[in-house]
Amino acid sequence: MTRHHNHDVLIIGSGAAGLAAALHIADRGHSVAVLSKNAINSGSTQFAQGGIAAAVEQTDSKANHIRDTLVAGAGLCDVDAVSNIINRSSEVIEQLIAWGVNFDKNPSLDDYHLTKEGGHSFRRVLHVADSTGNAVSAALERNASQRKNLELFTHHVAIDLISRPQIPGMTIDGNNARHCIGAYVYDIRQGGVEIFEARHIILATGGASKVYLYTSNPDGSTGDGIAMAWRAGCRVSNMEFNQFHPTCLYHPHAKSFLISEAVRGEGGILLLPDGTRFMQKFDNRLELAPRDIVARAIDHEMKRLGVDCLYLDISHKPAAQIENHFPTIKSRCLELGIDITKEPMPVVPAAHYTCGGVIVDQNGLTDLPGLYAIGETSSTGLHGANRLASNSILECLVYAKLVSETIDTQLNQTTQPEHHLVKREAKTIAAWDESRVTDSDEDVVLSHNWDELRRFMWDYVGIVRTDKRLERAMHRILLLKQEVHDYYSNYKVGNDLIELRNLIQVAELIVKSARMRKESRGLHFTRDYPNKIDPPVDSILTPASKDPLDVFIRQRRA
Repeated sequence: MTRHHNHDVLIIGSGAAGLAAALHIADRGHSVAVLSKNAINSGSTQFAQGGIAAAVEQTDSKANHIRDTLVAGAGLCDVDAVSNIINRSSEVIEQLIAWGVNFDKNPSLDDYHLTKEGGHSFRRVLHVADSTGNAVSAALERNASQRKNLELFTHHVAIDLISRPQIPGMTIDGNNARHCIGAYVYDIRQGGVEIFEARHIILATGGASKVYLYTSNPDGSTGDGIAMAWRAGCRVSNMEFNQFHPTCLYHPHAKSFLISEAVRGEGGILLLPDGTRFMQKFDNRLELAPRDIVARAIDHEMKRLGVDCLYLDISHKPAAQIENHFPTIKSRCLELGIDITKEPMPVVPAAHYTCGGVIVDQNGLTDLPGLYAIGETSSTGLHGANRLASNSILECLVYAKLVSETIDTQLNQTTQPEHHLVKREAKTIAAWDESRVTDSDEDVVLSHNWDELRRFMWDYVGIVRTDKRLERAMHRILLLKQEVHDYYSNYKVGNDLIELRNLIQVAELIVKSARMRKESRGLHFTRDYPNKIDPPVDSILTPASKDPLDVFIRQRRA
């Protein structure tokens, strides 16, 4: 028998955005379920080293922070969204402190120690040494475990959203308007598919950088929320803008270890294999240029010289300073035989952040009533064509608060708007039907398809693109999409299949968006169209369109 769960709010994802929203909603007295594919802290948040950008220093200002964000976004930021998020930065920092995050302070002063990262004109990044994400994740998890009306479901992965057309016998104020009411969810440990039903559903599943062969992200960053929202009928925006972090540690045993941008903020310099600096050839801001510029510069020099990596050196700084600010990086490098106080670190760019995503309004609501998207899953307008360093957790926390306020208002209203008032004639959500599928004896197909997808996305849809490369990628995506569809139709679902299905869908959206943009802007650089086109426009894909390539809406976000 299919297990059926019912809550006021279902949150899919347990990173900073998901857990912060869960705490706000639970503290308002509503029941909340949070789903995590692995352990609660397995998302990208805990790996964020740099920190959280906020203008808290007296010589800095929110206006400066807004300006730097707009410049980094290369003309595609939504000014209202940028202003709204940054103007609430002090509020969410105070909330984090109340939840138990202890940001580093200057030893002799009663103020915060702030670092400076690429694209910022001031030191404004609050941090906890070089493991800010871990501190934030731990504080959120600790608080979540103390809320009696907040249930945490680990090792549960959502398959698809459930909306009104799938539910016979349901009406919304007497009509057949669509409304998201839950999700089918696979229990990874026990097997089997469960139904999670709620009056409001929040997607907080993070980004999709696992679509690339080399990434700083954990294994779960497979674009699940973006793919599910797309299949449910939601528009997505600016999926071609994939941020490649310039400096991931290059070592056969390092896996996906990020070297924080704060290393460059504290004086780290980039070097060629012969010890020569090179960033002066690309930007007068040198190592502190925005990430897209630094990543392209490293990629260019690696290809020009035919080398596997370049180097980041901070060994010219006092050893005590390095150990104080970067204990995690120093410790990890030492495990691999690299002493960063005495020698440079080998680095390469790696896929890091998905700047586009599911289109949402100023309160996080998607095109599908009852469904919200926050964090890296969403496209709020903050990042535009390139994310400014350390703006990500800030966005997660602000939208977690905005969504919780909106949902609380809806749940407390006696007469709710039409798309929030759901009347049930009967419990008619169909159980997951596995009567016509079997267990697979060919899981090797999944691993081969997974590997093929990530390799050709890295080769053809990476830091530098061309029309020919994008065409080759799309051809392979369509073949894989059909293979996985056939597999999905004939065999029982499992975590690998669910994630691969989502990755292929997201890869298709990335390539379609990239093919639409006939210019180079921000994180999207193509040799065929090296110049910008004005005025800048969002690339918006609409599921209802027969061919989303024809839907290049030349207007700002609706």
